[in-house]
Order: sequence, then structure tokens, then C-alpha cells
Amino acid sequence: MKKKITPILLITFTFLFVLVSCKKKIESQPAIVPATINTIEVAFDSTQIKTFFQKYPDLISYQAEVEELYRKHQSHYIWFDKDGLNEFSGLLYNKVNNLSSEGVETVIPYKEKFDAIYSNPENNKKANVDTELLSSSLYFFYARKVYAGIDNQKTNDLEWFLPRKKQSYVHFLDSLLVDPSLINKEEKGVLKQYYLLKDVLQKYQKIEKKGGWDTISLNPKVKSYVPGDSATAIAQIRKYLFVTDAISSDSKSMVYDEELAAGVLNFKKSSGNAINKTILPEHIKYMNVPISQRIKTIMVNMERCRWISNDITKSKELIVVNIPAFELTFFRDGKPELHSRVVVGKTMNKTVIFSAPMKYIVFRPYWNVPTSILKKEILPAIEKNPNYLAQHNMEWNNNSVRQKPGTSNSLGLVKFLFPNSNDIYLHDTPSKNLFNRDTRAFSHGCIRVAKPRELAAAIMKYDTKWNAEKINAKMDSGDEYWYTLKNKIPVYIGYFTSWVGDDGIIRFYDDVYKRDDKLASILFENKVK
Repeated sequence: MKKKITPILLITFTFLFVLVSCKKKIESQPAIVPATINTIEVAFDSTQIKTFFQKYPDLISYQAEVEELYRKHQSHYIWFDKDGLNEFSGLLYNKVNNLSSEGVETVIPYKEKFDAIYSNPENNKKANVDTELLSSSLYFFYARKVYAGIDNQKTNDLEWFLPRKKQSYVHFLDSLLVDPSLINKEEKGVLKQYYLLKDVLQKYQKIEKKGGWDTISLNPKVKSYVPGDSATAIAQIRKYLFVTDAISSDSKSMVYDEELAAGVLNFKKSSGNAINKTILPEHIKYMNVPISQRIKTIMVNMERCRWISNDITKSKELIVVNIPAFELTFFRDGKPELHSRVVVGKTMNKTVIFSAPMKYIVFRPYWNVPTSILKKEILPAIEKNPNYLAQHNMEWNNNSVRQKPGTSNSLGLVKFLFPNSNDIYLHDTPSKNLFNRDTRAFSHGCIRVAKPRELAAAIMKYDTKWNAEKINAKMDSGDEYWYTLKNKIPVYIGYFTSWVGDDGIIRFYDDVYKRDDKLASILFENKVK
């Protein structure tokens, strides 16, 4: 008697048969692999790396990275394919020969050797260890100069304590070898501002090749020029505005006409001046900065951009202070939501370049007088005037002095804390008149904010427990009140003397702490690094 196969059993057998068949097919098919580097399957003796760097000592700073690279690739040639040196090697050579467009001025190590290799490609059909290792060293030289910038120790010596970006250029090379065109694209680890400055740099380099701009003569007796005035200087100003694209043509007229006025307005917009048609001596002083100096300033700030990862722009909220611009910007979702003028530390009390997360807002704060200020200013004042503390709304507090909350408090009516060893924070101030000055370096190091109420409102915009009325109430009456933010906000205090704004216009700022020349002396020294 035949046994009947039930429908359930039949389905089970069918499923197992299909599963086993599929498994066999999967096992028999080759694994799917990502795009690979088109190189020759030949290896060299890894001990030759040490010998190479003995032969080329000016490249020895790249030895550790080169060794890591060939451990990763089992000492296989990566710069040669079946036809000789590969496509990317040629692109890299061209990039290195045009480092000035990247804001880099330096000596290329063993340049004559590289020139000989790439001017005679027919001699490089066969893999050669020296050429291979020279190419790898050249890549790390380029990556360090263009992507990484000077090392951490030097930036610390320059008093730059913002976190440095971290990236493996060994791994990045694999991407470039697979797709050489990536070297011409914006490298993902570099701050976008770098590329904006790079575009302006190339524009200024073209202007320099054409002769730049002439010095504008200024009659010391003339305090200003307004529409309708006539002078030799006006023709010179017109030429400057034409060369810098503020006006579209140069009539060479010495009369201050409407065409010139339009150019003056464009100039003032780009230079951060009050928008009006009056030309003052300080405007001419700005125009008389040589183009070579402007180019150096752009290069110095491109270098600073190399140190910062563009990951900071991914923060949901972000506060950035640019010291030379005397400006604070609050970003939300990558877009500026608030701009505010600020007062920063004077030269003797420089505001530190660093970052920390903001955690607290303190309304109607006490001001705990720092020990240095107590010794240098408060105690001598008390000796001269026993009523000094009472007259300044101050009191003793545990062997120190603090100023009570109120409108006369040196911190104003609110402070924004991002705890740090530098004891720097953002705060209001009763000295509002200082925000009207062009140069605003007057504090002991902390940062005074012109729009403290607006900043508090922007930070707490989506906190349902707060609104403008409650913020004003806490600032205008009551005792000191601490509020802990639900989400910490990164605060970056940076130092950029040139910056391209959202409008695509570059602005130059005074080097208030005289930091540019120190950095430039490192960048442009005539040595192989």
C-alpha cells in the first residue's frame, strides 16, 4: 500500500530542495568584491624601504606612513600598472607642481628627480622600487601640505587649541587610486571655507600677474571724498575698484560720479564698513594694502582651515566666534540664525582659541572677581577708597570679592557657560557703547555679547518651558538663576583674518593679536618639511 504524501509535507520538501539548491548556487558563484586598484601583481622586498629613505633623507618624515601603506598592500607596487606609471601618479605630479593654487609655498623635495621621471614616461614602463617609493613619498608630502597642514605641536605653539581633525591618508590613497578624479574634488575632511578661500586666492593671483593695483595717494589735508569731488586720488580709487571687480569699467575720470559711488558701495559691503558713499582715509588705507599681502593673508587662513574638520558643521546647533571679526554667529541646522557683535580680550589678555560645549545659562549672575584682577585692580582701589566695594555693588565672599547681580554688574544680566580651564565664557555687559567701535578688543579675555537677550532666545527657541517674556523676566529681576541646557551646544572660538561670507564676498580683518606673521613664517620658510 502506497503512503500518501500530505500537502504540508510536500511543501516542506519543496522548500528544503529550493534552499539547498540556492545554497549550492551561492557557494559556487564568486564573491562580489568592491572596485579594486588596477595595479600589477608584483611585490618588492620590503627591506628596501629603509634603504630608500637612507638614500633620500629629506623624505624621512614620511617613512612611517610609507611603511604602513606597504604593510597594507603586502609590499605590492601600487603606482604601476601593465602600461607603466598609472594615471593617478601623473595627476599627483601636476598637483604638486601647482601647490601655489592650494595656498602652499614650499620647496618640493628632490624636484629634479620627479621632473626627470615624468618628463620621460617611456623610461617608466617597468616597475622600479625607487620610482614607486618616490611616488608614495610625494603623495604623503602633498597630503600633509594640502590636507593636514602643519603639525599639532606647531599649532599649540601658536596658541591654537581647537581640536585638530584626524584622518588616515593611507586609506584615502586607496580611494584616489581607484578613482583619480577624486583629487580634483572637495576632500570631505576639509572645512568648506578652505575651498571658498581657494577660489578667491586664484582670482587674486591672476590680478597679481596682471600687475595688481597701484598705491592711492592721499592728501593729508583731505578728510573725506564725497560725490562731486575731483582729485587724482579719485581716479586711482576708480582703478582699484575696477581691478577688484567692484565696478565693471574704468573711465579714468577724476570726478567722483555715480558709477564710482556704486563701486564704493560694493567695496564697503565687501570690507565690512558702514554702507555709505563717503570715502575716508581708513578706506584708502585698506585699499593700499598690497595684493601680495592680501594673498599671504588668504594663504594663512587656508592653512587654519586645514586644521578644522568639516564635521563641526554637522552639529544641530553651533556657536562660532571669530576674534578678528569681533563677531559671534549662532548656527542651527547649518544655517546662521543670529549674528552679534562681540568684544574680545585686549592684547594683554588675549581670548583663547579653543572649543568647549555650552552647558548653562546664568541669569542675573554674580561676578566672582578673578584673583589677578583682585590683586592688580580691586585691592589697590580699596586702599585708596575704603568705600570702593559698596560703591561698585561688590562684597567679600570667602576671602574673595564678588559683584552682586544687577544692571551695573560687569557680566551684565546673563552669562553663557561652557566650562573650561581658561575660565572664558560669553556674557552681557553694561558697557554697550563699546560695540559701536570698529576695533573691539577691550575685555580681560571673556567675550561680551551685544545681543545677549537674542542669543538666549535663539538657544532656548524650542524649549517649551521658555519664551521671550520669561527670559526678560529672569534678566530684569530676581536673584541669580542657573539653567542647565537640555542639549549641549559646541562653542568654537577661532581666529580668521580673512573669511568668505554666505554672499561669496571675502572680508579681511585686522590681525588684532598679530598672529598672521608668526604662522606665515612657518608656512613660507624656505625649507623642506
